Amino acid sequence: MTKHASHTVFICGSALRGQPDHENLQGAEFLGEARTTDAYRIHAVKDGWHPGIYEVTANGVSIPGELYRLSENSFNYLVSTEPPDMYPANISLDDGRTATAMFYPEQLIRENGWPDISDYGGWVSFRNRRSKD
Repeated sequence: MTKHASHTVFICGSALRGQPDHENLQGAEFLGEARTTDAYRIHAVKDGWHPGIYEVTANGVSIPGELYRLSENSFNYLVSTEPPDMYPANISLDDGRTATAMFYPEQLIRENGWPDISDYGGWVSFRNRRSKD
């Protein structure tokens, strides 16, 4: 019996349940809610359609999100739907596990002055607050 590759993916933005890009997960298995360790920052990228996260050595926050199991094909599709500067890398979860997440280059975020939303309590909280403004 051949074992098919799968990826455990941490989602923290526009592909979360109830968000506009959730359909990009194409049949992924929802594994539950999760949080990162406090080693990351999150920004509203470009027009605020999706977040950009990156790892930091100080002043990080724990980012809330969801874990999914994706087949190799579904993972490749998800990566193909992301902006060209995003890239998959390992992310540390607060329960000691690791998963794959989509990161944005910190330098690109800073060069563009995209707003830091780390203190909003996650992507959904940011979007909800933004829609009320």
